[in-house]
Amino acid sequence: MVSQAQSSPSESAGTVFQRLSLLDRFLPVWIFLAMGAGVLLGAIFPDIQDTFDSLRIDTVSLPIAVGLLWMMYPVLAKVKYEELGRLRGHYRLFGVSILQNWIIGPALMFGLAWLFLSDKPEYRTGLIIVGLARCIAMVLIWNMLAGGNNEDCAVLVALNSVFQIIMYSPLAYFYLTVVPDLFGADTAEVGVTMGEIAKSVLIFLGIPLAAGIITRFSLIQRRGREWYDGTFAPSLGRTAIIGLLFTIVVMFSMQGEKIVDRPLDVLRIAIPLLIYFALMFGLSFFLSHRMGFRYDESATLSFTAASNNFELAIAVAVGAFGIQSSEALATVVGPLIEVPVLIGLVYVALWLRPKLFKGAAVK
Repeated sequence: MVSQAQSSPSESAGTVFQRLSLLDRFLPVWIFLAMGAGVLLGAIFPDIQDTFDSLRIDTVSLPIAVGLLWMMYPVLAKVKYEELGRLRGHYRLFGVSILQNWIIGPALMFGLAWLFLSDKPEYRTGLIIVGLARCIAMVLIWNMLAGGNNEDCAVLVALNSVFQIIMYSPLAYFYLTVVPDLFGADTAEVGVTMGEIAKSVLIFLGIPLAAGIITRFSLIQRRGREWYDGTFAPSLGRTAIIGLLFTIVVMFSMQGEKIVDRPLDVLRIAIPLLIYFALMFGLSFFLSHRMGFRYDESATLSFTAASNNFELAIAVAVGAFGIQSSEALATVVGPLIEVPVLIGLVYVALWLRPKLFKGAAVK
């Protein structure tokens, strides 16, 4: 533990950007470059779609399926599933997290999607898919930089990883079919069955989740937890960005012309995402503070609520709607906005710490 007197918020904030790895620090830049590479690839090789579609796994081309599975597997192999045993005795903290992640978060994204994209059902659906994909491993970085409780964060990540297998498809059905129907909206605009979404979740979350669990426990048994968490998991985790960027390159090689022709659409998708991340963090932080949680607990609750599993959102959109779909495009905008915004929210958390939690100690 490092007391507040030993490390001032300004000193901590000044090192936030430098403490990120090179890959994480410039992730939006790599995504932009991957988008540009995809557009260029599609222009040079106009028949590339047929090439990617020549080998398929169900409705997804084999190269894309490999990219989607690989960007999920390293992330899920880093999750500390054994920490789920710590749920006992922390029911209040985890109950608040479930409220924030699985009730407030999806409802807020649903409302923002309809408010800003009522005339764009495909983009709207893509944003709702993002809102349903709750945080996993990336949040560990933001939580650590902000001085949150690393142990509680590990448990919440494990909880959300398992919870998504159970809750994602029912919530997708609820927000894409049931709620719009209650308000008289045309649910036919969704254009995909909930069975297709469930199948995508089971393939692109279930397979890498099982592989991650097997990898973690088998290698820990052989080499020990210190080696796994300190050496293997960080090295494996860095390769996830390869799967993400590869998927983006292929997506934009197929629909890059659409993006170039409609840049305002990307802006329209980005605006509700910006508002969502800011509102989720602010609401969660002040709710946690008013409920009497310590700073490290409040920071952990807030970053897990504000973060999203954009890898899963992209995989579900591609698997259910196709790689050329507008739904898939909307999910790609997610990490482009989330990474710089969450870095900024780390600074906000460190700025709020002495104002709301006087004398608090943080890790």
